[in-house]
Amino acid sequence: MTSTAQGHRSGFACFVGRPNAGKSTLTNALVGGKVAITSNKPQTTRHAIRGIVHRDDAQLVIVDTPGLHRPRTLLGQRLNDIVRETWSEVDVVGFCVPADQKVGPGDRFIAAELTKVARRTPVIGIITKTDLVSPDQVGAQLLALQEVMEFAELVPVSAVDGFQVTTLTDLLVARMPEGPQLYPGGELTDEPEATLVAELIREAALEGVRDELPHSIAVTIEEIVPREGRDDMVDVHALLYVERASQKGIVLGHRGERLKHVGSTARRQIEGLLGSRVYLDLHVKVAKDWQRDPKQLRRLGF
Repeated sequence: MTSTAQGHRSGFACFVGRPNAGKSTLTNALVGGKVAITSNKPQTTRHAIRGIVHRDDAQLVIVDTPGLHRPRTLLGQRLNDIVRETWSEVDVVGFCVPADQKVGPGDRFIAAELTKVARRTPVIGIITKTDLVSPDQVGAQLLALQEVMEFAELVPVSAVDGFQVTTLTDLLVARMPEGPQLYPGGELTDEPEATLVAELIREAALEGVRDELPHSIAVTIEEIVPREGRDDMVDVHALLYVERASQKGIVLGHRGERLKHVGSTARRQIEGLLGSRVYLDLHVKVAKDWQRDPKQLRRLGF
């Protein structure tokens, strides 16, 4: 295939699945750069971050949605709305189910929702995390997933060791319409830098918090400005919001040690993203019960 518009395909795909089904890690593996945040906590992705796969014959734009779940809060409802909206706008949907967990009610709930769009949008079943189980278990999981709904294709992959990642890309590209590039070559995402910086801080803050904090952490970027008089330094001012004073203590840690660690982890990632040295000014604030308050949700970007 040539790289001219003739025969060149471009379009949108999205991955869906229960929280923690490996969607973000898979996005990063396909794109070849860190775009979506990955954490072993459910519900860490909050934005439809687009990763862009560039090939000579195609450009595939991946929309990474939050995990669909039965909502308990207003935030939960908004996240589900983002998911459904995204499904109706893409060319193909990848339904991710991890190889190491039984197909359960959560997967059936999503499959029932997907069946409604499957008439218009092809759905590819993806068994993720195949590196964690034996080939026999992968086979059994493929059979189990086949029972759940009718798929355009079924494919096992591992983002960790690269197993069939190219095959999956080929299957997604095959379902794109013919057309020119949608984004300039070399871009990995069309998300504004501030969104990605906020996500990196949030990811760093979630690491090591083993309790209920994931839902309760939000990050806003006050400003990203070049340091005056220096062209190799950027100042990032950020606020990390929790819902209760007790959670603030957990994020700060003993004598602020935990927040320091979060800051240095996030700073390294942000430096990689911005390609510059970074001074990160990070403060923790309490926004009482922000997940249930429409006004605060708006202010925090939901």
